[in-house]
Amino acid sequence: MSRSVLFDTETTGLDPLTGDRVIEIAAIELVNDLPTEKTFYALIDPERDIPMEASRIHGISNFHVEGKPKFADVVEAMLAFFGDAPLVAHNAPFDFGFLDAELARVGKPGLDAGRMIDTLVLAKQKFPGMPNSLDALCRRFEIDLSARTTHNALLDCKLLAEVYVELTGGRQRGLLLETEQGLAFAQYEREEGRTPRPIVVAPEILAAHAAFVARLKEPLWYAGGGL
Repeated sequence: MSRSVLFDTETTGLDPLTGDRVIEIAAIELVNDLPTEKTFYALIDPERDIPMEASRIHGISNFHVEGKPKFADVVEAMLAFFGDAPLVAHNAPFDFGFLDAELARVGKPGLDAGRMIDTLVLAKQKFPGMPNSLDALCRRFEIDLSARTTHNALLDCKLLAEVYVELTGGRQRGLLLETEQGLAFAQYEREEGRTPRPIVVAPEILAAHAAFVARLKEPLWYAGGGL
């Protein structure tokens, strides 16, 4: 079983070196690159004003973070959720840079860059020269964007988890293993009114298969009933 963590941050601006701070952190657990129901979420008091231009992007204002915990209050829970797993993010150097700056403020080492998996890099390799923002990738993979009116870290994680599945090999919607039924964000309902179409094998194909299997010594998958 392979565990990784996909995460996203929202911030007061674009540069932690000029005083911008993290105001929202969301993360979801991935097992074998598929999301589970385990999540981490924190809305954080950045200890500074949130500029209006930033609020227009993510919808978070000074009012929303008033009285919320500071980064120092949530850092242990965040690091415990991250564990030692690979860390997946879209434009990952941005999120790593902000978290490293926050970790430095509380006297903790930064994240190991060797754990970084950047879905923007994966997207550029798969779709060179094309738009590869999260919105663009969701549209390309026909992932529902109707709930994304602003940049929300937890919603962005859920959308990116679906994008990540597609970038790392994809999965035909509706064909889920029984053990995947409980995984978050992996529920694809059957189309209403769809009629099953059984595959009918021609008699001559069945006869040829039976003749071939008959030449094998104790075939395990054959009980005398054809295909």
